[in-house]
Amino acid sequence: MPDYLNTSSGRRIAYHKTDGAGPGVVFLGGFKSDMEGTKAIYLEDWAKAQGRAFLRFDYSGHGQSSESFTDGSIGDWAEDAMAAISELTDGPQVLVGSSMGGWIALLVCRAMSERVAGLVGIAAAPDFTEDSMWAGFDDAQRAALAEVGQVELPSDYSDEPYIITRRLIEEGRDQLVLRDPLPLPFPVRLLQGTADEDVELSVALRLLDHAEGDDIRLTLVKSADHRFSDDACLRLIERAVVDVS
Repeated sequence: MPDYLNTSSGRRIAYHKTDGAGPGVVFLGGFKSDMEGTKAIYLEDWAKAQGRAFLRFDYSGHGQSSESFTDGSIGDWAEDAMAAISELTDGPQVLVGSSMGGWIALLVCRAMSERVAGLVGIAAAPDFTEDSMWAGFDDAQRAALAEVGQVELPSDYSDEPYIITRRLIEEGRDQLVLRDPLPLPFPVRLLQGTADEDVELSVALRLLDHAEGDDIRLTLVKSADHRFSDDACLRLIERAVVDVS
C-alpha cells in the first residue's frame, strides 16, 4: 500500500519512498501512466540494492492519487512533483523523467534547480501538448475542443482512448520550456530510441540543442521503442543515473 501526501493544493498524492543515501532518485512517470511501471520498479530495486534514497509517486488523476485525469494539466502535475520533492526528499535529487515526466522534470529544474543534482530524460516529451497534440489536430478536432471541451485520441497502451481536454492544451501553453532559455547547470543524460513512434527523434535533438549546460549528452538506441523497458534499456537508464550522481 502506498503512503499519501496531502498537498497545499488539496490533492492527495500516492507515493512509495525508500530511505537511503543521497543524492536520492525521483522517478517522474509519463502521461496517464503510474508509478507501478517497469522502469520505476527497476530503479527502486536498484536503489534499495545500492542503499540509495528513492521516490516514485502518482500525479493527481493518475494511478492511486486523487482527482480525475481529465481535470488535470501539465502545471498541476508539475506542482504535484514539486510538492513531492519538497516534502518527501532531502537535498539535491537525481530526476528521472520518462516521456511527459521529462517535461515535468524540466519544469522542476526551472523552478527549483537548487534541488536537482542531475537529470535523466527517457524519451523526454517537452511541450508535447502544443507541438505534437495541437499541431497534429485537424479542423474537426480543434472545433471539438472549442465547442465540446475535449477530444478523444486512440491509445497504443490501453483499450480506452486518451481524453484530451481544452484545459490540457491551453494550460500547457503556460508551461512550455523550449521557447525560452533553459539552463541545466548539472549533468544531464537524454536517452532516446530510434523506433519511438510517440516521441520523434527530432524532439530529443531539439532539446539537446536548446538546453544550456556544460554536461548534456544524448544517447540514441537503435530500434528501441517508446517504452524503453527491455533489459538493455533498463541497464542504460541505471548507468545514466550513476553517471549524473
